[in-house]
Order: sequence, then C-alpha cells, then structure tokens
Amino acid sequence: MKAVMVMYDSLRLQDLPCYGGKAIELPNFKRLAEHTVVFDNSYVCSMPCMPARRELHTGRANFLHRSWGPLEPFDDSMPELLKQNGIYSRIVTDHNHYVEDGGATYCTRYSTWECNRGQEGDPWQASAGPVPASTHSKPLAPGAPAPMVNLFNRMHGQDMINRASYQSVEDYPQARTFAQGIDFIEKNHQYDNWYIQIETFDPHEPFDTPDQYISRICDPDTLGELDWPPYAPVTETEEEIRSFRTHYLALLSFCDESLGRVLDQFDRYDLWKDTLLIVNTDHGYMLGEHGWWSKGSMPDYQEVMHTPFFIYDPRSRIKGERRQALVQTIDIAPTILDFFGIPVPKDMLGKPLKDTVANDASVREYALFGYHGGTLNVTDGRYKLMLAAKKDAPQGYDYTLMPCHMRARFSVQELQKAEWREPFDFTKGCNVIAVPTPNKYPAGDTLKPGGELLFDLQEDPGEMNPIENAEITRRLKDAILVLLKENDAPKELYDTYNF
Repeated sequence: MKAVMVMYDSLRLQDLPCYGGKAIELPNFKRLAEHTVVFDNSYVCSMPCMPARRELHTGRANFLHRSWGPLEPFDDSMPELLKQNGIYSRIVTDHNHYVEDGGATYCTRYSTWECNRGQEGDPWQASAGPVPASTHSKPLAPGAPAPMVNLFNRMHGQDMINRASYQSVEDYPQARTFAQGIDFIEKNHQYDNWYIQIETFDPHEPFDTPDQYISRICDPDTLGELDWPPYAPVTETEEEIRSFRTHYLALLSFCDESLGRVLDQFDRYDLWKDTLLIVNTDHGYMLGEHGWWSKGSMPDYQEVMHTPFFIYDPRSRIKGERRQALVQTIDIAPTILDFFGIPVPKDMLGKPLKDTVANDASVREYALFGYHGGTLNVTDGRYKLMLAAKKDAPQGYDYTLMPCHMRARFSVQELQKAEWREPFDFTKGCNVIAVPTPNKYPAGDTLKPGGELLFDLQEDPGEMNPIENAEITRRLKDAILVLLKENDAPKELYDTYNF
C-alpha cells in the first residue's frame, strides 16, 4: 500500500470546475474529479497555515488552545507514526514557514524531507544592497503600525530579490517541489509501504506566475503588475482588482499543470490499484468577496473556510462520485493511519474516512472551526453560526511547551507573564505554560465584539443575508459547548462568547 498527498495553500473551492468554477480552464482538476470522490462539505478546523498543518499531524483541533507554533512534545504526528511502523514518509514542499521558528519540528517527523526556498519574501537570495521597492503590491495605508510597515517592506523587498533568480518555469519553487515529488514516485513506484506529501505554497499570495500561464487568460502586457493583495478591505481601482484576480487565476493554472504531472504518474504506473490519493488545501482565500482581500481580518466567510477536498481510496476504487458528509482537516491523519493499518491514537479526534469515501457514511454532525482567540464558528452543513469574542471576555492564553510565533520566539516580556498550568487530557501528563494573548476581533461592522451571525448556506451560499432563528441558534450553540468539552477546551473559552 502507498499514499500520495498533493496539498495546496489558499486553494479556492469556487474556482475549480467540479465546484462550479468557470473563470479559467483547469483540465487536470477536472480530471482529478473524474478519478476521485469529491467532497461537497469539507471545512477547515484551525486557521491559518501552521495551525492547519499541526492538525494534519495530530488529527485534532489546534485553535482552541494555541495559535501558530511548532508541533508540541506531546503531539501525535501522523508521518512520525508511519515512520515508527515501517512506512517510509517523505515531504517535499516550498512552504517556507516550515523553516521558520513557528514551523519547527514538523519536517523532521518524516523519514526524509526537502524544503524549496523562495516563496513569499523568504529570506533566501542574498543582497546587502538597498531593499528594492516592490511593484507587485500597494504600500500600507497611512497610520499602519511601524512594525507592520517594516515587515511589509522587508518581505516585499526580499521577494523582488528572490524573483530575479527565476530564469525559467523550472526555477519556481512550485516547479522544483513537484519535480522532486515526481522523482520520488519514479524511483519508488515499484516498492510498497511509503507515503509522500507533495505540498506547494501556491496559490497563496504573492501570485508570482510565469507569463506563459498569464497568456492563457490575457495578454501579459495588458495586465498590471499587482499580484500581492493586502489583508484589508478592497479599496483598489477596477484595473488593480483585475490584476490581483487574474494573477491568482494564472497561478491556479500553474497549479493545475503540476497536478497533471502527478495524475500522469498514477496512469503510467497504474498506482490506482494500490495507492491512496488525497488532494487538499489548508484554507481558501478572499478575492474581493464581501469587500475583502485575503483572510483573517474579516468574519470567517465560506470563501476561506469551505475547502475543496478529493480522495481516491484503492480499497473501494470509487471515482467520479460526490459525498455530502461533513468532513474536516482533522480527518486526514486518521484516514492515512487507518489506510496503512496503524491504530489511530486516542487523542486524535478526527475520523478515518474509508466508509465515507465508500458510501458517504457520516463522521460528525457538527464542524467547529476558527482562529485562536478569534471568531468561533460551527456548521451542520446547512446552517452556519459565527460567534465573536465579547469585549469583556476573560484573558486568553496560548497553551504550549514550544513558545514560538510565526517568525520569532516568544519575547521575554511575554514569558514573564506566563503561568504554569496542569495538563489537558491530550498533553500526556505534561503541564503546559499559559502565555497571555489578546482576543482578536473581525474588522468592520459586520460582526461586532460579542455579536453573532447565522446563515442558511443552502438558501444563501454567498452569505449575503444573515437570518435570525432562535431555535437553530440555540441548537448550534449547544453543539459548540459539546465540542468544547470533547476537546478539553480551556475554561475561559466558555466565558469568551455569548452562549
């Protein structure tokens, strides 16, 4: 038995043909849907990048206890469990957050790993000269905090330096990553008992794309250079909006072509007979919907939280069908362990999807998802409830033994305020430190602190018209309370939202 995961970052469900996307031809995503089971109710659990990846390893929610950070010493790790049970595990990726402070301990759980540098202002190519000004993004609005301005200038300037090193399509991080994945399959397709994760940062911003993919949509000379949207409301001109969106679609075309290379390997070596294939993403992305760019700054709309998801399982060999069961990121690790016959640890709360692939068996009635300290969301597949933290909410905490942010260790000042806490039920008897962290509130007037939004996703899939229904709201709030208890959530969360 073998398994291949192809993972994208910020892959938007609504742009793929099997989910109704018509803006661009994506023949290999169409081909993928014909060879796999397509899930119509797949959701994130924890946002954003590294919290989602922790769940790929641990099969349980990250966001209730901690924000962005490394794998913890007490965490179960799916690829490490594979390795310990005689299954060779490998990751090839260009997701540069894996080699930052907050991504430590992930890649080393695999038997072997490779990380291709260069994405999103990665401090990779060296230049001691002046930081070049980016032509691919707009300056921050006046009044933005100075640290954000400094980070913005550094990342965007470094990105310009990195881009200058790409002389051909093959030089791009995504191309290098898929080349390494294809090479592994070429060299190992005749062997048994291996798992490879081919993971690209694309189509995450910046939407840096070779002109040949832009040419599939328009004349590159008629398109502006803006390809790095802000995490902010849409204030751009129509031409600037067109530039952002077109660059995203062009990068999506690049992703489609890379996917085709993997599908070709499945056909060439008939991997369909014994190889599990999972194609997934960590989350979606806002391209102007609800007047927003990117993610994290707005209420947790479907464009970010509702994700494309595909599985081919050689045990049932079902393809070209759709599934309505409610599934989440936390189900991936148990599914892979179950495929290789490895017992799923008790701390993994996700569910193996073998029977869901085979006959649409339900694995949960409700899905809980969100950001650490941010909006708490739940859906039953039809209705979705968003709850914003109260203004007078109790102090929130990061519970961890690996105190790192995205690109830095926790500061001495933060750690001076830390407290020692008793174990949670999944920390395997380990005490943890509790580091105070502020609650996060959605920007704008749509969801105010302490507020709530209820949507009927069947009647209003675009979430344009919130509804009021006390009975449904009460049922969804009760479901949240049950899920908080199942996850041994911190006690303060029960007083953070209006239940």
